Amino acid sequence: MTAEEGAPGTRRKLIGGPGILLVWLYGVMVVGAVSRSVFQIATDFDRAPLAYTLSALAGLVYGFITYSLVRGGDRARRAALVCCAAELVGVLIVGTWTLVEPSAFPDATVWSDYGRGYLFIPVLLPVTGMLWLRRARTA
Repeated sequence: MTAEEGAPGTRRKLIGGPGILLVWLYGVMVVGAVSRSVFQIATDFDRAPLAYTLSALAGLVYGFITYSLVRGGDRARRAALVCCAAELVGVLIVGTWTLVEPSAFPDATVWSDYGRGYLFIPVLLPVTGMLWLRRARTA
């Protein structure tokens, strides 16, 4: 058995085929969310602390999922799956919150309006990730 086939003591790759695109997109989201939140927290934190903190949290979640996908293995797959589900819940809660109570967010987060400022990638990415990770489990 090869490492990709899941021999005991080996890690099955999660980034083959479409998984490479998933890692690339998550990597872009890490850079976007983290750099944006670091700049906003450093320069204007008093303006919208909740929004900037949520963007930083989103960046950390994206980073962990990216790491898990690259790491590979069943444990990393399960961890990434849980994080994708938590990410989707966060996007749905924050996205709805920003529509229902816009005054709570004087500035946008990565997940505002379901990720409209990021071409809705924040709401599509966790769904795609969960589908890919489920497929990787059965492969």
